Amino acid sequence: MKEWLRDAVFYQIYPQSFNDTNADGIGDIQGIIQKLDYIKNTGFNAIWINPCYTSPFTDAGYDVEDYYTIAPRYGTNEDIKNLFAQAHAKGIRVILDLVPGHTSITCKWFQESLKPEKNEYSGRYIWTDYVWKGCDGYSGISGSMRGLSDRNGSFGVNYYSTQPALNYGFAKITESWQQSVDSEDAVSTCNAIIDIIRHWLSLGCDGFRVDMAFSLVKDDDEHLETIKLWKRIFNVIRPEFPDAVFVSEWGQPDESLIAGFDMDFLLPFGDSHYMDLFRTDNPYFSKMPDGDALPFFTKYIENVNITKGKGLMCIPSGNHDIPRISYKLDDEEMKLAYAFLMSMPGAPFIYYGDEIGMKYVEGLKSVEGAYNRTGSRTPMQWDNSLNNGFSSSSRDKLYIPIDSDADKPTVEKQISDKSSIYNELKKLISVRHLYKALQADAEFELVHLEKSASPLVYKRGGKILVAINVSDKAAKCEIKENLGNVIYELGGSAVLTDDVLSIPACSASFIEII
Repeated sequence: MKEWLRDAVFYQIYPQSFNDTNADGIGDIQGIIQKLDYIKNTGFNAIWINPCYTSPFTDAGYDVEDYYTIAPRYGTNEDIKNLFAQAHAKGIRVILDLVPGHTSITCKWFQESLKPEKNEYSGRYIWTDYVWKGCDGYSGISGSMRGLSDRNGSFGVNYYSTQPALNYGFAKITESWQQSVDSEDAVSTCNAIIDIIRHWLSLGCDGFRVDMAFSLVKDDDEHLETIKLWKRIFNVIRPEFPDAVFVSEWGQPDESLIAGFDMDFLLPFGDSHYMDLFRTDNPYFSKMPDGDALPFFTKYIENVNITKGKGLMCIPSGNHDIPRISYKLDDEEMKLAYAFLMSMPGAPFIYYGDEIGMKYVEGLKSVEGAYNRTGSRTPMQWDNSLNNGFSSSSRDKLYIPIDSDADKPTVEKQISDKSSIYNELKKLISVRHLYKALQADAEFELVHLEKSASPLVYKRGGKILVAINVSDKAAKCEIKENLGNVIYELGGSAVLTDDVLSIPACSASFIEII
């Protein structure tokens, strides 16, 4: 494991909504640089930035036009080099978002592939050999498009019609137009991604979060060929950049970590039961009865056993694709959720604004392909000045409207309130930094958890006992440990008497094991 990753606490920045310094209503790279001290003072020592490359922004930058150039609305390549340098000077690492599965339709590669004459990019995308023949029905391809040029064929797309799928080959060849993973075109696409990775790492980037990393090779249900593909990429990149970190959007750590990724996200879809914790109608981290964390931990422990020693699984507070953590949890419940996130293995990821309890804003008009996700992407709320300090532009120019709630949280208010979500999270981050037993690779052992019940008790590194009671009633459980100092408490401290641990209602305790 990379040494810096052991103690990493990531802050996810959605750049267009974070901080606008040129009054165009859109956040920018200079805005991130301007807030580095805030990020550091909160305790974050790593940043993940959503895609900031040149794009037509039909999908908020996940439709890349030019992988090598920062979008002008955010700044320049020199700006991001400056960000890397200034962040590093403050002890902060920066990873970018890599989108290897598709480009925009305005990408030079795709524009060349549209031509009927064969050229270098004709096979960079997935094309059938006849315009009326589609490429639907294969895993990793969302649909087909046709009629954009005189080339005789249809091309596969990922997600939106503006995102043509790049060609890394098919695991199984069943049609004449399909290519193998070892074909010249598939290998060329792989090499192009390697060059892009090398470009940004050479400029000072510390790694990448990789979008939909499992989806590259098509018709690859068991992801065996995709795993081989990533191994091929890492075999080239790792010797050149041994300190670089790669985080996969995969959701199956038994596959992604074998493929060579340093960490894997537990996703809001699939069988991780991540949503059971914070976002169902009855989430575990609410005071409502019957929230159940047992399915989550059953799967989590299964993954721990499969992947032990091979990498990390990360549990984010949220991200740009799902409702904010505050959508189902109140302030007290969020504090308990953060006690959980900051005491679990892997590197925690906190989505911008979650540290102050920003709300999911319902009913907003879709912006740049966000649709129902728009409410999780509203501008950062810094203070009570114009546009809450996000931008000095007129309100009608803002990327997404500011939350209109007069009582909405701001950084300024949260910092000044000693009992705020922000100050509780800051305290938790400092405790995590202080104790190695709470950090990324320290051992995890579930001590007590029953179906649809509190408390939740687990050990970290064999040295710290974590006891969390999300219920509004006191809870007890039997444990056989010798406990020492309480290193963190929220809502009162758990007490061990005659092998019975008593945990106050709505509380969290981190206690040394002696």
